[in-house]
Amino acid sequence: MKTILLPVEPHDLMASTMETANHLATRFKAVVDGVALRPSLVDFVVPDPMGALVVQPPSLDEEQMLARARDLFETFSANKSAVGGPESACTFRWRGWPTVDDATLGSTGRLFDCTVLGRPGTGRNDPRMTSLETALFESGRPIIVAPPEAPRSIGTSALIHWNASTETSRCIAFALPLLKLAERVHIVTVEGAVVPGPTAAQLIDFLAMHGIKATESSVRPTKGPGEAILDAAVKHDCDLLVKGAYTQSRLKQMIFGGATSHILSATHLPVIMAH
Repeated sequence: MKTILLPVEPHDLMASTMETANHLATRFKAVVDGVALRPSLVDFVVPDPMGALVVQPPSLDEEQMLARARDLFETFSANKSAVGGPESACTFRWRGWPTVDDATLGSTGRLFDCTVLGRPGTGRNDPRMTSLETALFESGRPIIVAPPEAPRSIGTSALIHWNASTETSRCIAFALPLLKLAERVHIVTVEGAVVPGPTAAQLIDFLAMHGIKATESSVRPTKGPGEAILDAAVKHDCDLLVKGAYTQSRLKQMIFGGATSHILSATHLPVIMAH
């Protein structure tokens, strides 16, 4: 992983998101490219008897958004450079592009090894699910979901959620560079939440061919599979979760719930996801 895309906007998880990108970039001596992410107009649509009324506050001025995002990014990178010195392991670089929005974030990420985004929420100052989903579905690359609190490390102890799905297989392939650096790798399967496909034991053999030693266990969920996965991450003291995203459709997860939906709303450790 040598190129990391970091969309920047002034939300409550931006500090943690930047710190997550920094940890990741430091491990690979990578470049973090910052780009300003435009707020969603949906946030400024208000009810009106004659139809939707879009309120465009001054904060949506393009130059102001660029300046504010760049200031956040460059202040953080300057602090990291001051700590690490001129020979800092990673590089922060502000892209002189116009702002990107949720619709174009995915295509922007197609020539980066991953995109780092904050865990989405429902509050006005939370990262948006639409930002995450366009990066996940449109970039063709993995995303790293940053937790609310800045992690102290990433990828020293990794948990792979194995459900034998295409999405999880793809995510593991993307995560191989991180897994090769991990001190510990554990595979967890959740009983009743596995599709037909290779077993965890076969996954261990595959990882071994890449020089990765892994252990495995299965859990019987007392609540939902998402809760069981996060509980396993705590049990094994992990600082990275490897998770295929939306093995069930998004619509089905919206109606019935699902592991991906729960993890995106509740994770307290970094998660690498791919679809």
